Amino acid sequence: MALPIVHSPDFHAELPGGHRFPMGKFRRLAQVLMEEGLAAPGTFHVPVPAPAEWIAAVHEPGYVRQVFAAAVDPRISREIGLPVTDQVSLRARSACAGSVLAGQLALQHGIACNTAGGSHHARRAQGAGFCVFNDVAVAIRQLQACGEIERALVIDLDVHQGDGTAEIFAGDDSVFTFSMHAEKNYPVRKHPSSRDIALPDATQDAGYMEILRLALPVIIEAAAPDIVFFNAGVDPHADDRLGRLALSDEGLTERDRTVIGAVRERGIALAGVLGGGYSNDVDLLARRHATLHRVAAEFV
Repeated sequence: MALPIVHSPDFHAELPGGHRFPMGKFRRLAQVLMEEGLAAPGTFHVPVPAPAEWIAAVHEPGYVRQVFAAAVDPRISREIGLPVTDQVSLRARSACAGSVLAGQLALQHGIACNTAGGSHHARRAQGAGFCVFNDVAVAIRQLQACGEIERALVIDLDVHQGDGTAEIFAGDDSVFTFSMHAEKNYPVRKHPSSRDIALPDATQDAGYMEILRLALPVIIEAAAPDIVFFNAGVDPHADDRLGRLALSDEGLTERDRTVIGAVRERGIALAGVLGGGYSNDVDLLARRHATLHRVAAEFV
């Protein structure tokens, strides 16, 4: 069986020229996965954009209505860092649906990956930090509402702390949030996760992996999840434009193999989402993001 991969053309939205968010990486990633034989035309699982009721289970209904109408308060749009156009609204809905579908496929097959998702700065009241809706939170709530899961674990290894996810699930014992990130990076005001590990600037492969290997078994046991959502952001890479850590390509591969192996050897379903990654070289960035899918394919 091939790795189930979720992708939609609607993961791409046009942005003004020179915008610093590398939107082209989503389209290029799908091409890279086909070039490398991890997918073929017609084999992607294509999500239908999420309806408002799914998203309103996580976000304030008034904010959801603003996004669906592409009429977001300019102050909030500035905090998001993206113009919330009709295309950006559709992209956010599609990414949410993609993470729901990745979760459903992971429960069926053991593992699945989205080619978008990981918008972990979106909190209950609004979006922030290039994140319009919190797709992983939407996915967990939808899977719980349908009775497909009771408990979930979020393993967030993006270089930025998963403040929105932590805020949404604060006080909810059915969802364990774990974030390992650069201590001095965005956001300035961090919301406590179930477990946070804040790393000093320039942490390299060996130190990073030592900490991660010690933490994973304890976290998985404490969470006792039916599914794990793994935010495999590649912005901990040493060359990332917005990162402050110093992982190598090999370090990212080792990281992903360690996380996926620890989850799958316990028989727990895992859904991978893309997370952050920032470079002016979209091809290089897409190939770096493909690390998640390459490693996940080893566990099919």
